[in-house]
Amino acid sequence: MTRPFRWHDYISTNIYYLGLATLSNTMAPLGIPLLVEQFVGEAQKASYFGTIRLWGLMVALLAQAFWGILTDRNTSRWGRRRPFIFGGTLADLVFIAAIGFSAGLNGMTGFWFLFAMYLLLQVASNAAQAAQQGFIPDLVPENQRGKFSAIKAVFEVPLPVIIVSFTVGRLIGAGNMWGGILAMSAVLVLSMLVALFVREERLQETPPALDWTPFARLIAMTALFAIIILGLGETIKFGGALLIGVKDVATLFIAFGGAGFSAMALAVALGVWFSVRLSIGDAARANPSFTWWVVNRLAYLVSIVNLSTFTVYFLQGRLGLVREQAAGPAANLLLVLGVFVLIFALMAGWLADRFGPKRIVALAGVIAALGVAIIIATPNLAVISIGAAFLGAATGMFYTANWALGTSLVPKAEAGRYLGISNLAGAGAGAVGAYIGGPIADFFTVNVPSVPGLGYVLLFAIYGVMFLFSVVTLARVK
Repeated sequence: MTRPFRWHDYISTNIYYLGLATLSNTMAPLGIPLLVEQFVGEAQKASYFGTIRLWGLMVALLAQAFWGILTDRNTSRWGRRRPFIFGGTLADLVFIAAIGFSAGLNGMTGFWFLFAMYLLLQVASNAAQAAQQGFIPDLVPENQRGKFSAIKAVFEVPLPVIIVSFTVGRLIGAGNMWGGILAMSAVLVLSMLVALFVREERLQETPPALDWTPFARLIAMTALFAIIILGLGETIKFGGALLIGVKDVATLFIAFGGAGFSAMALAVALGVWFSVRLSIGDAARANPSFTWWVVNRLAYLVSIVNLSTFTVYFLQGRLGLVREQAAGPAANLLLVLGVFVLIFALMAGWLADRFGPKRIVALAGVIAALGVAIIIATPNLAVISIGAAFLGAATGMFYTANWALGTSLVPKAEAGRYLGISNLAGAGAGAVGAYIGGPIADFFTVNVPSVPGLGYVLLFAIYGVMFLFSVVTLARVK
């Protein structure tokens, strides 16, 4: 910018993150799980939810990279970023409305329609998100990016969680799905309108020749990661088929617990190992600590992301809530989580500087595992809320300290290239935990109906062990 920044520049530059986060905090943990349950029924809801999460996240990963390349090269007189934010939001509204109308469908017709609309929503929303992410690098000098990034964090975490908890979640919990969708859409549109006031200038330089090599490499990474997840998920399903007829609940619990954890840990390790080598080649051998840092990051995110997205199903099974009745309590738990994330993310910066980021990351994994133990200990919402507070505190510490640790492991001259690989951890987390974990929960719903919610207790326990696995991987980070 050629003029001094004013207070409203901090808002207009970042406010679209509020719309994006409100959308994701509504669809993933509330809207999509309830619709999937409506279409496929109680016995298969977790498996089909895992399927929609896997492919939605893989599409999101590729779409964001694709639109990022195009928005970087855009020479529109309206600016590089704003046309994509405007167009992406309009397309979002079309697919959000289609998802709302899918509530009137039934059976597998409804599921596959929802599946298609959700993937298209990922394509559209990532067009806008890829553009939004360019505002700070484009317009803000390096010595002021810290302040702008702080405002970004507020719009990304606490505000959307509060909005969803007090408006969207309550509407959906009362059985008013359309009311929740309209409230979410209003936040998205209003944030887009404010973002259009960002003072962009037309790109004057002619963009260099388009190089699709990085995108082709990302396609290869994503395809390989998806194949690994699919293979391990099918292995879990095959193992479940072999155990049908086993009556001893303890045997089933131990067998599926060990298999589920092993599959998730293997997916994390193999997915990261192959992805890093496809991305940076032989340099991975010279810097093995970087690979293990990504493993640590993905292992933690597999747990926290899927604890959030399976919250509705967990509350239904554990507390005996029916369908939309779980949406309100789930939104309140996400509020507790978000508030503690915000508080401890700020504290963790000082703690990481004082004691070193690696120790804080390890502490976060242990506290998160303790939080899961509290959550699954007893079917009491107040106790579950205490566990959510532990998870929020741990996750706030993790986000700050893990990123500080990662930035100390990458070559300064190639920091963007190296840290970009962490996007695979963000997208892969939901895919690994949902696609592999969903069939485990469904097996117990069908084969052990005498203990309601047992499958989700086991699934959450596996995520708790994955937190501890993330701590173990730190031993290889030097």
